[in-house]
Amino acid sequence: MKPSTRLIHHPYRPPAGFDAPQVGVHKASTVFFPDVATLRARDWRQKNGYTYGLHGTPTTFTLEERIATLEGGLQCLLVPSGLAAIALVDQALLGPGDELLLPANVYGPSRELARHELARWGITHRLYDPLDAAALAAMIGPATKLIWIEAAGSVTMEFPDLQGLLQVARAKGVTSAIDNTWGAGVAFDAFALGADIVMQALTKYPSGGGDVLMGSVTTRDAALHERLKLTHMHLGLGVAANDAELVLRSLPSLALRYAAADASARELATWLAARPEIARVLHPALPGSPGHAHWRASCRAAAGLFSVLFDARFAGADVDRFVDALELFRIGFSWAGPVSLAVPYELAAMRQPAPYAGALVRFSIGFEDVEDLKADLDQALSRLRG
Repeated sequence: MKPSTRLIHHPYRPPAGFDAPQVGVHKASTVFFPDVATLRARDWRQKNGYTYGLHGTPTTFTLEERIATLEGGLQCLLVPSGLAAIALVDQALLGPGDELLLPANVYGPSRELARHELARWGITHRLYDPLDAAALAAMIGPATKLIWIEAAGSVTMEFPDLQGLLQVARAKGVTSAIDNTWGAGVAFDAFALGADIVMQALTKYPSGGGDVLMGSVTTRDAALHERLKLTHMHLGLGVAANDAELVLRSLPSLALRYAAADASARELATWLAARPEIARVLHPALPGSPGHAHWRASCRAAAGLFSVLFDARFAGADVDRFVDALELFRIGFSWAGPVSLAVPYELAAMRQPAPYAGALVRFSIGFEDVEDLKADLDQALSRLRG
């Protein structure tokens, strides 16, 4: 046997029994079978063996099981991003003539997915008030097949009536899906409240480094999971083993990082609420923020994310200059990483009618010292006044 062949078909196999804190990284497209009978007998849907890299490796199976445990579910699917997780649920459960209900403060790309891609397939959508469960009940009709719930709402941070909305969906026999990215499986128990599907952008707190794109879809019902899994397979969705490794490495510190960001964000939000330049702080855990009573009824923690509305005397251009003047806060989308972020939003361009007047900035609080972040905000607000 020539050297090139020996290198490919080398007989050495490392001994079994190696164990360490971090899960091994298994990369594969091709998976070997010991014989033809095994090839024909293995069923990738039951996770009782490996068939092809896209259908799972020990690394991705381990991450799926840990995310299912985090969410309180039984089965989990991994996809390349949070938006891909939303799209998977929509495509698996909706068809021509069906209706989708979205909260009025929904994540913008989810709304655009419904407006453009789902609409082309004959799927309609309407927006509902996430603070009014009775109004949602009145909207549900025979065509309504899926209700998305976002806790808390994107950018404007209203916390929905989770218990009321989920009770309505269950009573009407409509599948409910919660975007639990803000809660991260830490702030509240979505399945215990009655959700059918729980998705997350693992890009955020489960990853925590600002360097991974990934999403998850978790279920408790076997038939619902089977439907999602078949669509997952038909679409060829998968995640890279190295990305799965990074999320697995971060998961043990998830609760600690969430708690630290929560504490810092509440302190900064309270400090900003007392500033004359700020008209209102939108943070679910602060009294007076929309949906605070719902947050108090369902949650035990809050993410390091909040928005502020500036006093009416400051125009959008003034607020943009404030954001540009920040030194520790960087300008960038996403959140839950180690670096604090600030992004100005034009509410009139996002929602009609706009829920609030005035310029809005959303802050994601990282792991810098709180006093340093206060000093940074203070110097930028001073420039704003000047």
